[in-house]
Amino acid sequence: MEKKFYLSNTDKKLAGVCGGIAEYFGIDSLLVRVIFLILFFGMGTGLLAYVLLWLLAPKKS
Repeated sequence: MEKKFYLSNTDKKLAGVCGGIAEYFGIDSLLVRVIFLILFFGMGTGLLAYVLLWLLAPKKS
């Protein structure tokens, strides 16, 4: 079975991006959220990556 990335319906705070990434890789969603925050405050790319994933990733039906 092929694994696909979807926005999470169950583990979401805003759009389900971090929850979807966590489900895809089988890791804790808190870790993914911390990584996005580090990218946002450290390099400024976290927000751009989050918004792009939010707009481009399919929702899990």
